[in-house]
Amino acid sequence: MKVRDVMTRAVVSCKSDTTVAVASGLMWKGRCGFLPVIGEGGNVIGVITDRDIGIALGTCRNRRPSEVEVEEIMGSKLFTCTAEDSVHSALTTMRIQGLRRLPVTDPEGTLVGVLSIDDLALRAKEHAFKNDISYKDVEETYKAIDGQAARTAKSGRAA
Repeated sequence: MKVRDVMTRAVVSCKSDTTVAVASGLMWKGRCGFLPVIGEGGNVIGVITDRDIGIALGTCRNRRPSEVEVEEIMGSKLFTCTAEDSVHSALTTMRIQGLRRLPVTDPEGTLVGVLSIDDLALRAKEHAFKNDISYKDVEETYKAIDGQAARTAKSGRAA
């Protein structure tokens, strides 16, 4: 099974100079906790999560959300997949990196969707008796993500 068979195509995103106030509003309106960040050339350059926003606002020395730009708080590492990647390859990336979501890009780096662990869990339910993706695959990934988050929290770094 390919990522394109499971990914969410309608994706809300923002630019690096978007304020945290606007990004929060986009998440609220889009009912999501994750925004891919798009650079000047149209490529995905990072991501921001609702957790990133919460931590940033708690540590930005009393700056207002309208004064903090997404670029200031997005992580430095970016992991993506393509629509043609296998779901198992994407799960491996999620497992190793402790990620719940991956931006899906075309070969030029343009955003075409998002793959989430929730998308995969729902698909595993639909294909419970097929050989595409199993609950065990998803369960192992959830456990690895939770383990990564616990290790990060223990070391005192934001994920």
